[in-house]
Amino acid sequence: MDGVILDTEPIYDLFWEKAGERYHAGLDNFASAVKGITMPNIIDKYFSKCSPDDIQQLMSEVDDYEATMPLPPVPGAMAFLRILHEQGVRMGLVTSSGRDKVDRAIAQYKLEEVFGTIVAADRIAEGKPNPLCYLLAARDLDVAPADCIVFEDSFNGIRAGNAAGMRVIGLSTTNPPEAIASMVHDVIPDFEAITLARYAEWCG
Repeated sequence: MDGVILDTEPIYDLFWEKAGERYHAGLDNFASAVKGITMPNIIDKYFSKCSPDDIQQLMSEVDDYEATMPLPPVPGAMAFLRILHEQGVRMGLVTSSGRDKVDRAIAQYKLEEVFGTIVAADRIAEGKPNPLCYLLAARDLDVAPADCIVFEDSFNGIRAGNAAGMRVIGLSTTNPPEAIASMVHDVIPDFEAITLARYAEWCG
């Protein structure tokens, strides 16, 4: 969702860089490190030495931020989703974000009928780069992993899609094209110029 259909990664970067400093994560470029990782795994990996009060405070800050943060779309994303939906393409939304934010985005852009399944943080025991989130979505949609296309922007997400045995299309919304080109089948800046013919090429 973030960095693929929503252009929220720059907004998240500001939050997580400040949170990393405030709670002494001890890592440069902290925002990049947590992309695609669920909140429980972020806590376990980077804030396990914090006091319970600090952890609770951080989680409250995340909830408050996600409840009010803007959710701008990636250019062309909403139109592309609707075109695929009209063509009968089965689609799932796989995200490390919490369900409340997912529901807010779906309601804002009226995507209730678009996704056949949603795999959000509440259904993920271990986040990306673990491929289980994508495999769960494929199972929900009754589609073989090899017949799935994943759109991803983060390194962790790309690794998860590849590990799931799916074809990954990289979006350069978060990382420069040259940084992800060797990891994906194709790289696009956004969805504005993406046609059904281009999608068919990806499907092989």
